[in-house]
Amino acid sequence: MSHRTDELEKLTGIQSTIREWRYHEFSRQSIGIILLSVFGLVAKPEFMNFVLACLMVFVGLSIRLYASGFVLKNKELSTTGPYAFVRHPLYTGNVLILIGISFATSLPWAIACSILFFWFYYPPAIEYEDRKLKSLFPDTWDAWSSQTPALIPTTMHDFNLSSWSWKKCLANNYEPVIVIYVLIWLIIIANRL
Repeated sequence: MSHRTDELEKLTGIQSTIREWRYHEFSRQSIGIILLSVFGLVAKPEFMNFVLACLMVFVGLSIRLYASGFVLKNKELSTTGPYAFVRHPLYTGNVLILIGISFATSLPWAIACSILFFWFYYPPAIEYEDRKLKSLFPDTWDAWSSQTPALIPTTMHDFNLSSWSWKKCLANNYEPVIVIYVLIWLIIIANRL
């Protein structure tokens, strides 16, 4: 099912099935999109929750836009900009976006679903990305990864925009589509206030 588990110890039965789902990128992305939509459709927003949620979502979108402008996917190890703070800033942005949208709903089960989603899908995604990057960039990976946490920054450096590129931002990860999709759902939720 997923090439991402080829190098891992072979499993059988239900353990194999669960691991394959956890490592399956399309499943993670599809379910994230579906959750965002469901949360938008069932939202019962309260004003203060919505304001705080918008802040989280805008920070998440900003992190994604900032990070995607530094990536040359599989061609060079990005260690500057947001990659000086965390190894996976796109995932950090995703967490803030989905938790923010779920918070905007004012429904506790939506927040619980988001946490469960991240617990199920993101540790394997991070493990795979780390393993892949280490194999692609063996000379620089160890030093950088030993000083850089996966998702949550432990120190803050100067924000560097010198090597950020709008062209990279547009070319990587469909950022404009993601921004538009998320903003549409925020508008839908806002109309329920």
